[in-house]
Amino acid sequence: MNTTPGRPEPEIEQAFDRLVDEGQERLERPLLALVSTGLLGGIDVGFGVLAYLIVKEHTGDTILAGIAFSVGFVALLLARSELFTENFLVPVSAVVARSGTLRGLARLWGITLAANLVGGLLIMWILITARPDLEETAIEVGTHYAELGASLESFALAVLAGAVITLMTRMQHATENLGVQLVPAVLFGALLASAELFHCVLDSLFMMGALFAGADFGLGAFAGALGWSLLGNLVGGVGLVTGLRLLRVPQRVEEEREHPDAS
Repeated sequence: MNTTPGRPEPEIEQAFDRLVDEGQERLERPLLALVSTGLLGGIDVGFGVLAYLIVKEHTGDTILAGIAFSVGFVALLLARSELFTENFLVPVSAVVARSGTLRGLARLWGITLAANLVGGLLIMWILITARPDLEETAIEVGTHYAELGASLESFALAVLAGAVITLMTRMQHATENLGVQLVPAVLFGALLASAELFHCVLDSLFMMGALFAGADFGLGAFAGALGWSLLGNLVGGVGLVTGLRLLRVPQRVEEEREHPDAS
């Protein structure tokens, strides 16, 4: 219940404070820590891709494969690694509260995305080398994303993907209970893969696997899909979810801007 007219529930303001504190920590993270968490993020998602391809190969069911993929998001949470798209809500909140800079945000995003892709490239090469029986399925799945193209439909899929991951992040930061945090990791990880949303890191791994398996689309299609999905993810994660969430705590944002060390 509100104690001050015009202010949101205390729990919402407390969640915002946690976002700002963690966002400031991420923005100030040393280079080696950024690179290592990003590499591990790509590798951890790769294990989710492995689970997805195995279930898809044996059942042909995208929904079951998507549920299996959620193991990748569980690994991300428990291993404290990071995906590029997990760095929308938290560090952006810190920048809006003037507890970080746009330059620091660009550094965080650029390094994390690059490290995710490098880690993903490594794990997908190992995956296809170790399980050549999955090559046909890997080509089918990866080619699907490579051929989505730059259309309104694919952009909407990318917007939804960015919104889904950012909403997952918000729900996980509503509590400090690790068991409760696992619930959105499983649910939203399964939703992302089952609905075949257009996610810049996950679908890049699918396309990498397809290329290693001998798919006939080229690097141009890969780069185009990566760039288009990246743009849509930013719109969905930063614009659709983060921006609207910050509108719920305007007074707290203003207080942080005036006294950034108060929290």
